[in-house]
Amino acid sequence: MGCLIEPDQVAEVGSQVVGVVDRIEVERGAIVSAGQPLLRLRADVERANAGAAQTRARVDADVLAAMANLELAEQKVKRAESLVAQGFVSAQATDQARGDAEVARQKLRQVRAQQSISAEEYRVAAAQLALRTVRSPFSGVVVERYVNEGERVEERPLMRVAVINLLRVELMVPTAMYGTLALGDQVSIRPELPGAAPVTATVSHVDRVLDAASNSFRVRLSLPNPQLLLPAGLRCKADLPMAASASARASTGTGMVAGAGLARPPSP
Repeated sequence: MGCLIEPDQVAEVGSQVVGVVDRIEVERGAIVSAGQPLLRLRADVERANAGAAQTRARVDADVLAAMANLELAEQKVKRAESLVAQGFVSAQATDQARGDAEVARQKLRQVRAQQSISAEEYRVAAAQLALRTVRSPFSGVVVERYVNEGERVEERPLMRVAVINLLRVELMVPTAMYGTLALGDQVSIRPELPGAAPVTATVSHVDRVLDAASNSFRVRLSLPNPQLLLPAGLRCKADLPMAASASARASTGTGMVAGAGLARPPSP
């Protein structure tokens, strides 16, 4: 039975943002891993914004100054309380010192909040910068490259990546064989490639809706290809044991009927 060996997954990889291609990292036929950069867009502005935001987030001079101011204000409160206890100053001086200390405390909170905002701005800028790098969604091979350096990219694919360490075999099986294949069944596949030995694939999906027009249903097989010995896009032949058994039974049944016909005595 004829079949086709295809990649397990195929992705048309694009960019989430508009930009100009700055550098192509991989070429057609390259084997890539998940998350590996495929190409980079120009990112001068985004890189500068991220650097400035990072600097603001790291600068802690305002925090240190506010902390020192609060410490000084708290010392003034203690001195004022001591002087009030000794009768040298009125209680109003203590109230004034406590008020100054509270203002210094609120100032420190404000500066720390601003530093947190700066850190969040840096994370946003870093995320925007990361969008300028297009990465592979999974491990596989680069099938096509659609752009060149210097080209402007918008809403179109930039590269096509396919998974070939796991292949998929598609079969169109006659309706008469429905129910003879189940998930996990193993099927021998003979690739139409010179020198290629038969391989074993495992049933991973059986359609539950039949195609009335072709009187068949689709079966999908999973074919491991860890050494990448088989290319995708091959035609193949599938040896279905149940199909062979059915053909044998049909042939045997036909022979018995024919034999019985020959052995039947002629009618008078």
